[in-house]
Amino acid sequence: MPVPKVKPVLERLANARVVNLVPGSHYILMANPFSGVPTSFRVTSGERSWWGNCIWDGLGILTMLDVDGRVETSCPDCGDVLALERVGSELRGDGGVAHFSVPAARWWDDIGFT
Repeated sequence: MPVPKVKPVLERLANARVVNLVPGSHYILMANPFSGVPTSFRVTSGERSWWGNCIWDGLGILTMLDVDGRVETSCPDCGDVLALERVGSELRGDGGVAHFSVPAARWWDDIGFT
């Protein structure tokens, strides 16, 4: 499809919150639960890997694809590796706390930041 026809389609998808575009462009930043750019949430399953936008999206990728896998990130305070694994319908990990500085009702105010 020619670029002039793609731009309005991407804008409609962004307005419908199906994708999020890089500000000032028509490049896809995220198509939830997938990130279009590298993030601190690496998702792996076997030889395949993806980027999640957050821990929930990382787990969502594994669930959506119905695969076992791992979501890895690092502690923003000390840098230690943090990981959760999906094995079948079970979630495994050493525990932890997820902190969201923006209330869920306001995530789409600036979803790229949230």
